[in-house]
Amino acid sequence: MAGTRSGENAVTTSGPLPASLLETLARYDTPTICNAMEVVAPERRLIGYTTKPLVCPFPDLPPMVGYARTVTIRSVLQSGLSAAEQSKRRIDYYEYVGTGHGPRITVIQDIDGPDVGYGAFWGEVQSNVHKALGCLGVITDGSIRDIPQWAPGFQALAGSIGPSHAWVHAESFGGEVRVAGMTVRSDDLIHADRHGAIVIPRDIAAKLPDAAELCGRREEPILAIARSKDFSLEKLKEALKRSAEIH
Repeated sequence: MAGTRSGENAVTTSGPLPASLLETLARYDTPTICNAMEVVAPERRLIGYTTKPLVCPFPDLPPMVGYARTVTIRSVLQSGLSAAEQSKRRIDYYEYVGTGHGPRITVIQDIDGPDVGYGAFWGEVQSNVHKALGCLGVITDGSIRDIPQWAPGFQALAGSIGPSHAWVHAESFGGEVRVAGMTVRSDDLIHADRHGAIVIPRDIAAKLPDAAELCGRREEPILAIARSKDFSLEKLKEALKRSAEIH
């Protein structure tokens, strides 16, 4: 099946959020952002984040926050495009990935069904090219390879690690994808780290730092007694009560 670009109208027309806000959000790990989301948007407790495990070869890299570039790939079937058409599509793909609000995160769904991860789209070349195009990392349920040669500082969350790229090619880009339980549209704001990823609705993004700080304050009395040599069940009950009173 010849690949076609889908969802060209899916990219949102709203402007980028302040860079300072993205930098602030990146100071928190993704679980903390999930906690904050429960405060400001409790209706999203069951949606908008990865729910299946992903491999993170670079767990020590800091959280990344950026706008999604969405792609579908497959590797068990050859592309039906001619060499010239494939070359043009590669340029179109790179133009899509390398333009728009930045920084960007590539989110790739492998649509090979039971053979998901059969061939790796990502390795030494793609990680370096995407980094040069202004991407911070990739989130995919497909496979990746070339871990020692990977672009330095370029984050990866992947379904698996494998040796070959088989017939891997981009089937479509710019449309809606679903990776590890998380539905993503082009230009969605993504927060991700070694734990997974979450979509942040832009209209509530500015509320998350305060909510994250609130969550931290609520945890402090509980952690303090849990780590104390004077821990007791009664003191834990008192800490839980103090935590509940923090607003």
